[in-house]
Amino acid sequence: MVAFNVLLSILCVNATYNPLTPEEEHVIVHGGTEPPFTGIYNDHFEAGTYHCRRCDAALYRSDTKFKSGCGWPSFDDEIEGAVRRLPDADGRRTEIRCANCDGHLGHVFLGEGFTEKNTRHCVNALSLRFAPAATATFAGGCFWGVEFFFQKADGVISTQVGYTGGTVEAPTYEQVCHGDTGHAEAVQVVYDPGRTNFETLARLFFEIHDPTQQNRQGPDIGEQYRSAVFYHTEEQRETALQLMKALEENGIKPATQVVEAGTFWPAEDYHQQYYTKRNSKPYCHVYQKRF
Repeated sequence: MVAFNVLLSILCVNATYNPLTPEEEHVIVHGGTEPPFTGIYNDHFEAGTYHCRRCDAALYRSDTKFKSGCGWPSFDDEIEGAVRRLPDADGRRTEIRCANCDGHLGHVFLGEGFTEKNTRHCVNALSLRFAPAATATFAGGCFWGVEFFFQKADGVISTQVGYTGGTVEAPTYEQVCHGDTGHAEAVQVVYDPGRTNFETLARLFFEIHDPTQQNRQGPDIGEQYRSAVFYHTEEQRETALQLMKALEENGIKPATQVVEAGTFWPAEDYHQQYYTKRNSKPYCHVYQKRF
């Protein structure tokens, strides 16, 4: 163990990391502790991923963070392989360090009963950098089936079905079904950029519906069932267009629209997670590899 720690220290010294403030260096490099209730992430519960401030390695996901009242960010689990545990110098506690750069994070405590995992990673906020979750919006026929596949995709934090791309505010399902609101049945996907990316999700989108059909998908016919990517960033737009070009090179001519995302109106509760609630599968969406 001593030899391993010496080797790790040598590698860390020779590596290039993010510049640190004196306060961050005190905690991350020299094993210090910030005062309780002073860190910016103590009461922070936005969806996303917490990374090492020193080397940017992903350490914790937001769904493992909980409010412990201890004064420091608390997590009941780490990203697999991201955190290293070792005996603390005080001989009583267990220290936690970034497995990638050996930066000091804090300590881990067991048996406190805060969550079902019975584990609390007590982490200095100065050791962390937060990366917010990203959003993607897709329309490809009945939103029940599209959501079914995205719910199961790795890195997806949450999904919500709804209506977008139209002119009527707060439309109802009945209004959209009439086909005169301009809306498409769509799925808004919130995902963790530390576990997946827009290209991966867009590839899945093009492979779970028939992008060559215009204003329909299987037996569902109408403008509300059109194929569309509603991009949130210029990078998303470019990625979608590149994937469509790849499809054309494979002999598939997509009718998919690529338009800027606008207001997304959540659908009624009974539409959310439709197939999961009924323990059934889509009737007009199947996975078909196209890339």
